[in-house]
Amino acid sequence: MTTISNLAFVHPEAKIADNVMIGAFCYIDRNVEIGAGTRIHSHVSILSGARIGKNNTIFEGAIISATPQDFRWKGDDSLVVIGDNNQIREQVIINRSIYKDGKTVIGNNSFIMAQSHIGHDSVIGNYCVLGNSVKIAGDVKIGNYTILSSGVIAHEKCNIGDWVLIKGGCRVNGHVPPFVIMAHNPISYFGVNAFILRKGKKSNAIIEDIAKCYRHVYQNSTSVFNALRRIKEDVDPSPERELIISFIEGHDMKLAAIPKVDIED
Repeated sequence: MTTISNLAFVHPEAKIADNVMIGAFCYIDRNVEIGAGTRIHSHVSILSGARIGKNNTIFEGAIISATPQDFRWKGDDSLVVIGDNNQIREQVIINRSIYKDGKTVIGNNSFIMAQSHIGHDSVIGNYCVLGNSVKIAGDVKIGNYTILSSGVIAHEKCNIGDWVLIKGGCRVNGHVPPFVIMAHNPISYFGVNAFILRKGKKSNAIIEDIAKCYRHVYQNSTSVFNALRRIKEDVDPSPERELIISFIEGHDMKLAAIPKVDIED
């Protein structure tokens, strides 16, 4: 049974599924859809364009589908699309797209901690963790099973791969390939995300091959071009190896924390 506080405002055009709870002083706008089993605590604003899936929990003071903070937005209708089973903690702000019928996307089973901000047209994968006060600019892509620790700032149009850990307070100003840990400012390669990979049932042999790939990329004082060539020659084929190669090749080799080496040997 759906429970709506008599101190909440719900627009008559909003589509509210069964077994939704809406707390006191919430504001639910027109052109909003909320899936079954979702719980919305007090003082939450869900604005036009929100599409929220099943069994999410949204905590006090969050704002979902806020209008974009971008001069390019001309007032067109756009969306925030949130999947299922997410935890969105206190005072999180998620902006909708700047483009007509565009969308900002949050996947499934993610945990977005207090006071984080997700900018327009960003895409957050499944099983992600965003720590307290993480700031995601517009057009950022974050892969599945990735953790951004508290205070991380991701600049516009960065692409962060799957199974990545960004340590607290880092400023991400380039693309981050899958399976790595990044730390410090300026951001630098810190190693392979082995602990989380083992939690994900990756074998020690695969983790060692991933480490071998990144020794070529980050630790051998060669160009990215040559690092890719060495990976193809030196590391046995696997889905993980192919993901690393395709990520680097697909992002014009503009990776965060790559040493400035121009030589080709």
